[in-house]
Amino acid sequence: MCSLVKPLPRAVTRPVSFLILVAWVAVMALLLRRSYLEASSASLATDLARYGSAAVWRGIYYRGEKIGFTVSQTLPEGDGFELQEDGRLQMALLGATTAATIRTDAHVDRAFALRAFEFSLDPGTGKVEVRGRIDGRRLSLEVRTASGARAEERLLDEPPALSQNLSRRLADGGLATGARHQWTMFDPATLRNSPVVVDVGRRELVRGAGVAPIPAFRVEMTFAGLRTTSWVTDTGEVVREESPLGLITIRESPQSARTMAVSNRIREDLLQTAAVVPRMSTRIDEPRDVRRLRLRVRGLEAAAFPRGDLDGGAQRTDGDVVELIDPRQMTAERADPDASRYLAAEPFIESDAPEIRAEADAAVRGIEGDRARAERLTRYVNALLDKKPTVSLPSAREVLRTKVGDCNEHTALYVAMARAVGLPARIAVGLVFVHGAFYYHAWPEVYVDRAAGRGLWLPVDPTLNQFPADATHLRLTRGGLDKQAAILPLIGHLAIDVVSVDLEPNRTPILVGRQPVDLGALTVPIPRRESSCCACRR
Repeated sequence: MCSLVKPLPRAVTRPVSFLILVAWVAVMALLLRRSYLEASSASLATDLARYGSAAVWRGIYYRGEKIGFTVSQTLPEGDGFELQEDGRLQMALLGATTAATIRTDAHVDRAFALRAFEFSLDPGTGKVEVRGRIDGRRLSLEVRTASGARAEERLLDEPPALSQNLSRRLADGGLATGARHQWTMFDPATLRNSPVVVDVGRRELVRGAGVAPIPAFRVEMTFAGLRTTSWVTDTGEVVREESPLGLITIRESPQSARTMAVSNRIREDLLQTAAVVPRMSTRIDEPRDVRRLRLRVRGLEAAAFPRGDLDGGAQRTDGDVVELIDPRQMTAERADPDASRYLAAEPFIESDAPEIRAEADAAVRGIEGDRARAERLTRYVNALLDKKPTVSLPSAREVLRTKVGDCNEHTALYVAMARAVGLPARIAVGLVFVHGAFYYHAWPEVYVDRAAGRGLWLPVDPTLNQFPADATHLRLTRGGLDKQAAILPLIGHLAIDVVSVDLEPNRTPILVGRQPVDLGALTVPIPRRESSCCACRR
């Protein structure tokens, strides 16, 4: 992905998080070609017809501006319950309106222990569905997209909880001031089980929008490094939810919740708010000119990801100082014994899918050597995809079908195609410098120069059409959506100082306001389409 915040019901939260990261965010479904405001009232009524008068409606706000709503209800089902929840989100990304529909159904027993769930994200170009069934500690998963279905079995350390039924479990016996609960929660957006810590505070009167004050317990939840505050009633209803990233959900009347009028002030781009503007004394006009970059990075302790991911390859750390070198200076080292495990298919990296294999084979046909094939794939994926901000769970098969996306989609497709032709590849997540700021971003690392017991993990960037990636790519961690989600707590906490920067000595500076000069033949091919990163466009 590119990459994913948390104030709508938590089942909706993770996707929103990816959106805010870009990256991701993260974390979120695919590009929507029409906004929710343009949806017909008949279509909307059909989608929400299953909700009765007892349903709970909530408005979703980002920094005081309305961006969507959710509606949920609990229905008896055999010897348990069905928890239903739908959400609509609309955001301004890079000047365009992007919307998504999110739905979660959870099937639980009388004690609200999870039995099965269905989760879907639909941005308009194709629904991504994740279905799960729990039998003790065994989880049966099925991921469905317009491109097909994929199933797998997982053995969990303990039976999982789902975010949607967490408040119900609390109400079933855990709502006591001072109580602390530690559970394992399954996140259908990342297909991972992660620990969650819940602290129950005192009871307070909470005001909603257009509803009378409601007594509810203040509940603090820490999940994947994010700490969210909720107010939960004795019956398990969430009246209000807040996250430190500026997202809030408030209980409202159905009419107020569904009102989606957007003021002129909402044009603030969510992704731009996640930019990290560094303090620097030397300008960087062209990131390609950077040969060595030393950064002092503060605030990394806010995220729970392996610090070992900060070291290796084109970057080294010394305390809070990270040194980045131009990957073009990298040379092969002793072979990585784990490289081969990055050839296997994954739920959203479907490198064994026939269409992925066929596309990858066509892309590198006639090309010999690891580096040459890795570069051909970089140029190929860049030219193949339209550069548009997305709200997605990037499945490589879906990206190949829609041919639309930001850095998450470019990266997922590249990694799948590289693995399909025998090149180990993995996802790197971090920041990239563009036009005066660092933006959250994702890019691939591909293993090349495999000979005589040596090899090299080379960062590349098909989104920006860079082979290899420039020296301003600051890697924070590696992995899929679950790792991208781990970076969410960094938003608003990171600060970067440029300690020193070494630039190409023979570079031609960019002069604003001067007449252009003939620079001669270009040494780097011009991409067929405009390049973009998750949070910005060149």
